[in-house]
Amino acid sequence: MRKATIKRKTKETDIEVSVNLDGTGVAKVATGIGFFDHMLDLLARHSRIDITVKADGDLHVDHHHTTEDTGIALGQAVKQALGDMRGINRYATMYMPMDETLSRVVIDISGRPVLVFKTAFTRDKIGEFDTDLVREWFQAFAMNAGITLHVETLYGENGHHIAESCFKGLARALRMAVAIDPQAAGEIPSTKGSLGN
Repeated sequence: MRKATIKRKTKETDIEVSVNLDGTGVAKVATGIGFFDHMLDLLARHSRIDITVKADGDLHVDHHHTTEDTGIALGQAVKQALGDMRGINRYATMYMPMDETLSRVVIDISGRPVLVFKTAFTRDKIGEFDTDLVREWFQAFAMNAGITLHVETLYGENGHHIAESCFKGLARALRMAVAIDPQAAGEIPSTKGSLGN
């Protein structure tokens, strides 16, 4: 089974994350940030990756450190669970509608971390959650998972819908990209013969 657990403790946060890439989408998430928990629940459910997150952060300051550090830990866990990446599909593209919003998420599990994020929000907050933190989370996740990730909202108005389409799009793209290709099981999907180096 492709599983991993990452523990990250700093002066700002104390986080433990576990993933099972071959799960059923079970989420056990507690960050203390309601909207963020909702996004991580969606990520687990639609990727079918079991995700457990226990985060204790300096929420009295703001939500930034907890959100970013959770992205770091979750990215590291996914990378560790992928191992040498033998047999994975590697690439995936997803167009994700959410009511009036449409986002496109494209992923390459390349070992070369890059984020291109072209999403604009029409307001600064979704409830108590700063919309700037959506990009911060995607940046932390992509850099630490070692993936090339392009996220673009083609159109949309409602901030909740925009964020949700990005997270659901990532979930569905991850689901396809980490899946084992039965025709290439055991093979490294690269002409170089390795990924992540």
